[in-house]
Amino acid sequence: MNTGRASASDLDRRFMAAAIRLSRRHMGLAGTNPSVGTLIVRDDGAGQQIVGRGVTAIGGRPHAEPQALAEAGEAARGATAYVTLEPCAHHGRTPPCANALVNAGIARVVGAAADPDPRVSGNGYAILREAGIEVVEGVLADEAADMLRGYLMRSEKKRPEVTLKLALSADGMIGRMGEGQIAITGPASRRQVHMMRAESDAILVGIGTALADDPSLTCRLPGLQSRSPLRIVLDRDMKLPTNSALARTAREVPVLLTAASDCPSDKRRALAGAGVDFLGVEVHEGQIALPELLEDLAARGIATLMVEGGAFTARRFLEEGLVDRLALFSGPSEIGAGGIAAPVDFDHIPEGFGLLREARFGEDVYREYVKGG
Repeated sequence: MNTGRASASDLDRRFMAAAIRLSRRHMGLAGTNPSVGTLIVRDDGAGQQIVGRGVTAIGGRPHAEPQALAEAGEAARGATAYVTLEPCAHHGRTPPCANALVNAGIARVVGAAADPDPRVSGNGYAILREAGIEVVEGVLADEAADMLRGYLMRSEKKRPEVTLKLALSADGMIGRMGEGQIAITGPASRRQVHMMRAESDAILVGIGTALADDPSLTCRLPGLQSRSPLRIVLDRDMKLPTNSALARTAREVPVLLTAASDCPSDKRRALAGAGVDFLGVEVHEGQIALPELLEDLAARGIATLMVEGGAFTARRFLEEGLVDRLALFSGPSEIGAGGIAAPVDFDHIPEGFGLLREARFGEDVYREYVKGG
């Protein structure tokens, strides 16, 4: 027979899972802050009820905890708070969230992922414990960390978390030479890719893909068009045409070209006139220095980067050990002669990556792999 303690633990996991689902709402929209979810739960004799909800606001402020507390009001006193990331402990434009939980009379805090920020790490929980609040750490920590992966990577390694997304044919190809974009996967997979874009801070392709495919790289799901990420093109020599889809839409959805300092100024002026922005990059052996580029992007607040480039760009990121997550979609058809071989496929996953999840979208198979710590 289950004890009350075991039952409470089951409830903790259930409510934390709900908080993690809530945190997904503003992924890619919280600026330099992580998208955190908070639930305030109390039991007045009729069972546990959610009385307050909060998720980090668009732009990063206010944080999740004060929003959930405001919704709960006086019902927060004596209640349990479920937070997907350790409450902040440092003073910024607003008081620390840990103090807000104390002042609201919260009796118990259940936390998921640890915060590596030295201003927070352990300090948020210490404030709570010093106030006599019961603290339970690490509930569904891995699941929460997966949602917070970009923030955690930028905090620990000073670069974005890089997801390499590829669509593979049944014979391990990603396209056909000289034919631009060709359909490899079905509409369900393509919708999933657009959702991934909506949850990313930025999406990157090489200039070869930009020239061959003329992609838009936007999120085109109904109702989510405004969540299109920053679009980045590795364009050392500034070859992107002003009449490309990317340049033509640069005033609606930002475009960033990573160009070398020796590029002709007339090209820069023409693209700038279309609304394109630029990031000066370091060049190593004739190619853009990717580690330095990722540091610069992190400094701009970019925490999650989705690489959708062609084989050359994908291979460069893989060879330099800069891919943290593989998102592989595989369709049922073969490309055959003239196909462009994928740098990775289901049978050739780089060492150190483990399967995290798999799914089926229509006739397509999806597998997601993450690099171990």
